[in-house]
Amino acid sequence: MRFAFTEQQLEFRDAVRQVLDKECTPADLRAAYDDPSPRTARWATLAELGVVGLTVPEQHGGLGLWILDLVPLLEEAGRAGLPEPLLETTALAAPLLAAAGNGRTAGGLERIAAGHATVAVAPVEPARGDVVAGAVGADLVLVHTVSAQRRPELHVVPAARATVTPVESLDPTRRLGTVRWDPTPATLVASGEEAHVAMADLADRAAVATAAELIGLADRMITMAADYARERHQFGRPIGSFQAVKHLLAGAQVQLEFARPLVYAAAWSLDGEEPDRSRGASLAKAYASDAATEAARVALQVHGAVGYTWECDLHLFLKRAWALAEAWGSAADHRDRILASLLDRR
Repeated sequence: MRFAFTEQQLEFRDAVRQVLDKECTPADLRAAYDDPSPRTARWATLAELGVVGLTVPEQHGGLGLWILDLVPLLEEAGRAGLPEPLLETTALAAPLLAAAGNGRTAGGLERIAAGHATVAVAPVEPARGDVVAGAVGADLVLVHTVSAQRRPELHVVPAARATVTPVESLDPTRRLGTVRWDPTPATLVASGEEAHVAMADLADRAAVATAAELIGLADRMITMAADYARERHQFGRPIGSFQAVKHLLAGAQVQLEFARPLVYAAAWSLDGEEPDRSRGASLAKAYASDAATEAARVALQVHGAVGYTWECDLHLFLKRAWALAEAWGSAADHRDRILASLLDRR
């Protein structure tokens, strides 16, 4: 099968890139370290473009599109280091709430599409009080638990009904927090087998969406390293002219180019509900995590010690890459998942 994005998908991606190049600069990322609010003017702009509501059904004010349509935009979010929770709100929460399809989710979907609500999403296998990315400042928190009858339950909890305690993060723009809450019938959106299936789907979507951001991050860090290698001179020559530096950058680029089609294929499999979609999601996350961490290592090596400093923009992307490489399952976790699925088929 030959795959390519449509002209409309690429135009949408380019429009988002233009917005983020202007409104999500390294200076803006530094400012986001001190501002915990996820609903910024930048978020409103993305909502007006239709990005935030891309996966929200049309009857609730969204575009009604798919994860494959969102992947190029998540790449751009990674490339820019976007601090707002596009991944959690648009890639994870909106499709899950739409699939639940009951009256209690309609209001939340409409708020998401309008840019009036951000959503934090708890890990797939949580304990009460686990750390949740984006919980600080979120309007809604999507969490799950097991009832007294040992039935899985999925809840959407308004921030006013939860106690969120901030937790220090390697990447402060992810705004980690522990969430304490009391389940009620009003917050319940799915239970039993429906909740179990929803959470399995959420795990796959999270792996693919995070992988998309990681390949955007890898691309940005390789570009920054290459630019620095052209500017930095030693022995009267740009360091990029040295064979060792060329090999480092080429190796990172090769890893990125291997990871990128796996992410696209995984998104296509999710949208088509292919039988092997979970394995594809794990492949994408494993390879994207490897590509991003290698790009981070190479970029830091090319920059030298200056790459660690606050004044150097590189550290903003290093921190995000290291954090997302472990989020929703590390490369090792997903390789274990792939192995288990292959052994189950024997």
